[in-house]
Amino acid sequence: MSGRVQKKVAAKRDLVEHFLYIGADSDDAALRFLAAAEESFHELAQNPEMGAVCQLQGPRVKGLRRWRVTGFENFLIFYRPIKGGIDVARVLHGARDIERLFK
Repeated sequence: MSGRVQKKVAAKRDLVEHFLYIGADSDDAALRFLAAAEESFHELAQNPEMGAVCQLQGPRVKGLRRWRVTGFENFLIFYRPIKGGIDVARVLHGARDIERLFK
């Protein structure tokens, strides 16, 4: 049984930006990244409580969880469990100032 995956506009934009950045070095790696992200989303949608609760402060992060993109562990998926799946808020590189991005 597959869970539902919704993506915020910011998450879709993040995926495109990462695809372009990775693709500057390798088209194959960029395609693998997108496939790995989608696979990770669907895994989370089936088990939404799998990710760690974010310890960030502020109303925009209430209920937010995080999980790594399988095979691209520097990329973090920020999502909320919803009925029947997940809502992906952002997909960010772990080196970014995550807290600032959610303010």
